[in-house]
Amino acid sequence: MTRAFWFLVGIAALVVGAVGVVLPLLPTTPLVILAAFAFGKSSTRVERWLLTSRTFGPLISDWRENGAIAPRIKVIACTMMAVVFVLSLVLGASALVLTIQALCLTGAAAFVLTRPGS
Repeated sequence: MTRAFWFLVGIAALVVGAVGVVLPLLPTTPLVILAAFAFGKSSTRVERWLLTSRTFGPLISDWRENGAIAPRIKVIACTMMAVVFVLSLVLGASALVLTIQALCLTGAAAFVLTRPGS
């Protein structure tokens, strides 16, 4: 039962992360890292496949070995966070929503920017 749960989490994270490769509003790197974690708990075969993937393997390896995020990924992540916040402004989100969003995005950006580069 637990393995099935982690496998489903891994599949969901990988699918959404894969969509994020072509749709820049979705955070590919954290979702792929989550998928690798989940597959590590459910299917070593799928985890191995993910680690050897040309697209996702380097992201996972950098994270696991150094807690690193590539500089290009940092720029993309922070840019997308800024775009989402500006979009919320343009769409007229309430002051409370903007405040909460600003706090969360600032925390997320601080985390991303303080990780070592790969």
